[in-house]
Amino acid sequence: MKMKAKLVFWIGLAVLAAIVIYHLNWDLVRALEFSTVWEYREVMVWALGMSLMIALIATAIGLVVGTLLAIVSQSSLPILRWIVVIYVEIFRNTPILVMLIWVHFALPILTGFTTTALQSGLIAMALQSSAYFSEIVRAGVGAVPRGQWEAALALGLPLRPRWTEIVLPQALRIIIPPLANLAISLFKATSILSILSISELMTVSTRISNFTFKPIEVLTVAACMYFIVGYLMSRGTLRLERHLREGER
Repeated sequence: MKMKAKLVFWIGLAVLAAIVIYHLNWDLVRALEFSTVWEYREVMVWALGMSLMIALIATAIGLVVGTLLAIVSQSSLPILRWIVVIYVEIFRNTPILVMLIWVHFALPILTGFTTTALQSGLIAMALQSSAYFSEIVRAGVGAVPRGQWEAALALGLPLRPRWTEIVLPQALRIIIPPLANLAISLFKATSILSILSISELMTVSTRISNFTFKPIEVLTVAACMYFIVGYLMSRGTLRLERHLREGER
């Protein structure tokens, strides 16, 4: 069955590639000058590093805040659970573009607290990612067998070791794959920070294309850079999932 599915996939991919090749404007393709992009390789690699750094920081902050929210969502106090629900629903269902603009332009007017473009981007991405991370961690915690909770209570473990030694280690095996997938999505979402002129890969690529008048070449290389990093991260996630499954056997 798997071999048949793979065969169908590769046949479909070959047909799609044939259609694209047939409709290509080969005169335009032959006129492309990628040597121009090579001159700016160091700048584009630096910008890619900036995108990765932003994604890493947003992931770290979002994971910490999301884990705390997931823990609070298990509270016996209804008011705390409702606060978490409201937080998650607001930031999970608000477009990241709207959040970026609101944090950078509206928040200073309302609070008097100004932020740089980079800080605004990190805040907006961390807020949204924390809402998603919260749901992932909460689902992982919910998958821990009820007997484990009862055993921890029977042993008289305080709240902190109950979470750090019993619940979270078991939930970690479940939540690592979706956490990694969300981190990949955050990396790709850094491209939208170009609206604030943050010097990540998309912003730098746009500036180079405007300066060299080679938008197709520059943006094609930028797309390939996004794809390569995203693909490597995806393959790493698949290997991690396979390793975790083997560890459970």
